[in-house]
Amino acid sequence: MARPVKKTPEEWRKEILNAAQNLFISKGYEETSISDIMDMAGGAKGMFYRCFKSKEEVMYALGNQMFFKDNPFETVKRRDDLNGLQKIRSLLALNQSDSKRNQIHMQAVPILKDPHILAAAVRENRRVLTPLWLELLEEGKRDGSIKTEYTKELSELLPLVNFWLMPSVFPATEEELHHKYYFVKEVLVHMGLPLYDDDTTSFTERFITDITKTPCGHTLMSEKTDNNNAKGGNEP
Repeated sequence: MARPVKKTPEEWRKEILNAAQNLFISKGYEETSISDIMDMAGGAKGMFYRCFKSKEEVMYALGNQMFFKDNPFETVKRRDDLNGLQKIRSLLALNQSDSKRNQIHMQAVPILKDPHILAAAVRENRRVLTPLWLELLEEGKRDGSIKTEYTKELSELLPLVNFWLMPSVFPATEEELHHKYYFVKEVLVHMGLPLYDDDTTSFTERFITDITKTPCGHTLMSEKTDNNNAKGGNEP
């Protein structure tokens, strides 16, 4: 009888990430255990810890893998029929059309409560996304579609906006999140970057509604209500 072929650590890592992606989308992040992941991957639980420290690290690695596998920045950079602003709007449309990526983003909302994961995500966004945003913003400034003197500052701000709109990072009700989003839209327009068109706005409004319906969103809003009641009124 032939011996089974042993998988390399990199092969196991790939199997674990594929299994985790399927389970996070079908069952949800909170409902998926490490045992569930390894049952689907076909390995022992010990193998998981040879590749990853925790389920949270798997989610973080999965987000990076999905981004670099189908990087929307690279896709729009090749479009010579679009100006800088149009490329950015096309970039947002591509992000919205990726249903698997959006589901994973939704599942990632609760784990951002962990300050270590949040700090790592901010660092990675700054390292990867800021230069990509700056390149598109500078192109838009050159071709006249983006009229701003703040391309560097905007390239640093844009990767942080999503964190500010996450109720697991900055607790807020659905109404407050919508208000914050309109604030971001207005600020960007004043900065010469009318980023959000009607389609993007509709998508973001739905996303805000969805994230406030997650277990994390409900918990955070409940905690805020309890704190306000304890203070005898609403927070300013």
